[in-house]
Amino acid sequence: MKSIAKNGKETKKLLKSICSGSWLVEEIEAVMVEGKKALDGCMVEVGRMVVELMMEAQRVQLAGEGYAPNEGGLKKWGRQPGSVYCGSQKLKVLHPRLRDAEGEMHLPLYERLKRPGEFSNQLLIRAMRGLSGRKYRETVEEMSQGFGISPSSISNRLMEATAKKLKELRERDLSQIQAFAIFLDTVHRGGVAFIVALGIDLSGKKQPLGFWEGSTENHEIVKSLFSDMESRGLKLTDAIIFVTDGGGGIIRALKDRFGSDLLHQRCTIHKDRNLQRHLPKRYRKECHRRFRDALNLKDPSEAKKALDGLEVWLRQINESAAQSLQEAGEQLLTIHRLGVPELLRHTLHSTNPIESMFSTVRSCEKNIKRHRTSKMSQRWLAAALLHAESGFKVVKGYKSIPEVLKNIQCLKNKEIELAAV
Repeated sequence: MKSIAKNGKETKKLLKSICSGSWLVEEIEAVMVEGKKALDGCMVEVGRMVVELMMEAQRVQLAGEGYAPNEGGLKKWGRQPGSVYCGSQKLKVLHPRLRDAEGEMHLPLYERLKRPGEFSNQLLIRAMRGLSGRKYRETVEEMSQGFGISPSSISNRLMEATAKKLKELRERDLSQIQAFAIFLDTVHRGGVAFIVALGIDLSGKKQPLGFWEGSTENHEIVKSLFSDMESRGLKLTDAIIFVTDGGGGIIRALKDRFGSDLLHQRCTIHKDRNLQRHLPKRYRKECHRRFRDALNLKDPSEAKKALDGLEVWLRQINESAAQSLQEAGEQLLTIHRLGVPELLRHTLHSTNPIESMFSTVRSCEKNIKRHRTSKMSQRWLAAALLHAESGFKVVKGYKSIPEVLKNIQCLKNKEIELAAV
């Protein structure tokens, strides 16, 4: 007990010596010789001392000085070895003990720093940035007092953190979101398809709305995703613009749900690539130019004429390419018909926003070599989606969203009038 008390006093003396400069000068010399390794060790040592000093200050606050105790009945009860999570690793510390009439009482600060939750979140952030759990030990500060950073320990902490992210995404309240556009696409992992929804609200903010797992991209899985989002409060109306690639399962589910009222924009980039894959190399540049020129026209009727001309040209070269263009039809020009301004059209003409999110997901999961269970795949996907969300920016041209909503309402009213006639 005497040695522990002595070590606690030495910590306070060492902190005071920093102000006088003696310890600091020695550390500066070590850094000059050993470089970053010595600096990292110095920072962790200072962190450990600061934690011990803060716990000592809280003990004094609760029980008073040893020679002048408070009247609350709490008394000093020496110190005891323990551990806390500090920065990027777990450290051994000496924590002060208290005692009242009923027995020992732990310091609130020590109890808080013992919790692994915040440490797990820091680990998850590092993992999202590409750090392998097996190499974590190599990246933390080299300290003889650091422990709890074995690969199995890191794996357990990451499992805990990703499980929280999955719960957060699954239980996210969507009742306050007024969706303007929803992107639907599929990301594959371990032979399983995950259909993901990315929404844009009326303020131009992007947000992952959820995902659903299935063996393949089929319409039943998409319907389950719709049901899940609606159960959490999202209102799926026929005024929402849905942006997808050519996936048949997603398109079928949208048509089953909304019928002729569906506002569906097909990804023009996917269609452009699909057309070029049908053609010999000598025709690809010309096909690309004609296709992009048609879509760059602002007037919907002019754009439709240009696409019809492209279809005629394709039929002379490759009938399958012409059928592929015909299959997409009016869905390539939905944002033209809705009068979407050019800046906002740049966001809505393709699935690039959700593809960009998937790129972040793949980057976050690059160290996962095998998806052992469905639960593991879902945990990591949810964590990666929420990590990607933290870097989202408001979409360009969001100020014109109210104008587009008015155009949608006018279009719906005209369709109602024509149906009545």
